[in-house]
Amino acid sequence: MTRQIEFFFDYGSPYSHLANGILPALAARQGAEIVYRPFLLGGVFKATGNRSPAMEPIEARRRYGGTTLQRWAARYGVPLRGNPHFPIDTLRLMRMAVAAQARGEFEPFHRAVYPAFWVEGRDLGDPDTVADVVGTAGLDAAALADAAGSDAAKAALRANTDEAVARGAFGAPTCFLGEEMYFGADHLIFLERALEGSA
Repeated sequence: MTRQIEFFFDYGSPYSHLANGILPALAARQGAEIVYRPFLLGGVFKATGNRSPAMEPIEARRRYGGTTLQRWAARYGVPLRGNPHFPIDTLRLMRMAVAAQARGEFEPFHRAVYPAFWVEGRDLGDPDTVADVVGTAGLDAAALADAAGSDAAKAALRANTDEAVARGAFGAPTCFLGEEMYFGADHLIFLERALEGSA
């Protein structure tokens, strides 16, 4: 049976972008499958009382957090640039992600969104920009936007978010191997070690 890595992520999280760049090779090395679980990071923060590192009140620590992020990105060869529009409200974008999954269009959607946000620095809080990104990926942007506004998409995103919190998540990225949780891109080395031990 193929082992599964559940990857709870939000496109507005730069560390989720980093994890997204690391996980495919890791999964391939270990013969594992990635199960993509879009959730709403803002909802996780609200439920747990946590907050974004971007809201860190100590300026030096906030600045160092950005340095750390760039060091990890360089270490793993994941392209990552600051986005002048960060942070954005990702609710609509994450509903589009679950809608894309339901429509069988997640792979091209996902492949287009992360680089648009974290390499090209585009404003994915703007519906017209999102439509352009989605259209360039070969998808019907209007149909996907309609699907994202459906009760089914809203419920699916809420369910993913609630499930993640119930299982102990407090931020993004959060991965699960079975019921063992691995928070942060820097803990993926421990996830891989666990996969090696379970081979």
